[in-house]
Amino acid sequence: MNRDLDRRIFAKRTSAAFGGLLAGTLFGGRHSAGQNRDKPDTRLVLLGLNALARAHQSDYFADGHRGASMIAAHCLCVENNLDEHAKSRIASLFDLNWASSALCKPFPDVEPQPAGIAKIGGALAEGGEVLRQVGHNAIFAMLAIKGFHLVPSAATPQRIDGVCALIRTFKPWHDIEPDPMVKPPPFDDAAAVSQFILREAGAAIDRFVEFGQGFSGHMLTFGQSLVELAAMGHVKWAESYRAAFCKYVTLTRRGPAPDSKRYPDHRASDLRPTDAAYWKKRGDHSVDIGHVFKYPYSFYNLLRRAGDPQLRRELDAKAYHLF
Repeated sequence: MNRDLDRRIFAKRTSAAFGGLLAGTLFGGRHSAGQNRDKPDTRLVLLGLNALARAHQSDYFADGHRGASMIAAHCLCVENNLDEHAKSRIASLFDLNWASSALCKPFPDVEPQPAGIAKIGGALAEGGEVLRQVGHNAIFAMLAIKGFHLVPSAATPQRIDGVCALIRTFKPWHDIEPDPMVKPPPFDDAAAVSQFILREAGAAIDRFVEFGQGFSGHMLTFGQSLVELAAMGHVKWAESYRAAFCKYVTLTRRGPAPDSKRYPDHRASDLRPTDAAYWKKRGDHSVDIGHVFKYPYSFYNLLRRAGDPQLRRELDAKAYHLF
């Protein structure tokens, strides 16, 4: 991924992530993402943390996505009570693509230092109010912190330092002045701010039809990362990135640029990522860099926090554009 991510490359890359629904694929996988309903299997979380901690050594943008998507997929399965068929298929998609790669290989088994997780929040806050590559420094920071909360034994110094190095790698991107009319509620007001983010994402879906849905998808993942940080008790870290999020909302409200390239839109479908049939229909290698897992995780997480049945119906009706 080019470090100077521009709007055209961004739209193309993120749109392509959802274009790979293919019929006739194998169903099932070698490992379940959650074998015991009382104690979900955290295998994907550990693989994702390994990848996030190692991503700065390679293609930080793409490999960071891959690691973040594993943690997001685990949370998607657990938070939405996906059935065993869906969880098995999701796990098999990772097995078929990245789980056995060098990116996910184990780290030395040393004494964890959970207090060191605070370094990740500090690395995010160091970025100040600058919007960096679609907010992925916040997205990846949140998922890493969430992963360490889920698997405290993984919070080893080497992993934490690796994640911090990744967060510091992101470069400024469209760091415009925010519109003063963009005023999200406090990130610890979960219902109100989730409704704000979902409405912005819904408007963006309409705005970017036939131009790729990267901006709407990242409205979800960027916004939800700050809501989730606040929900985990890290309100200061979430609010430290408020100005950058407002810049992203401002940019997204502008819509496609005059020279933006058009892309085929998704066909209307009633299948959603909470359905086993959705994952069965997806091709074995049609996962791109992981948005297929990250977008739905953030979407359903925000819907649950928003607690607005009418908003849920409105967004579900056009969610096929994203998924």
